[in-house]
Amino acid sequence: MALRHVIPPTARTALWLCVAATAAVVAVGCANSTAPGVPGTDAPQSSGAPTITADAAKQLCDMIRPEVDKWRTDGPAEARLKFNATVQDWALRNNGVNIAVMRNRSVIDRTTIATCPDVHDAAVQAIQFPDLASGLAGF
Repeated sequence: MALRHVIPPTARTALWLCVAATAAVVAVGCANSTAPGVPGTDAPQSSGAPTITADAAKQLCDMIRPEVDKWRTDGPAEARLKFNATVQDWALRNNGVNIAVMRNRSVIDRTTIATCPDVHDAAVQAIQFPDLASGLAGF
């Protein structure tokens, strides 16, 4: 008789939390430059709103779209974990977008509303927050 390993839902949730925490640590450790600043010069100023390319925006929509139905059946708590893991994965794939998202979480809402409003609305319903930015943790 073969033994089957079944992962209980709480262990699965804990695994997603570990994945999200690891991605957050990696994201925080990423920087735009390792060069030291020049003494006597001002720190670089952020323009506020991060720039997300059209290709990156489409990729975000393409990553969220197939997951939304699964998130609905998982319930809001697990959906939020998986949403965060998806956004962190997307941000890390796009060379430093994670820094931009950390500075301004609402860029996720603006990007998805402009590129795939249907996906945005479905994701907001799945995570049960008023917007996607409110559902981001670790950014």
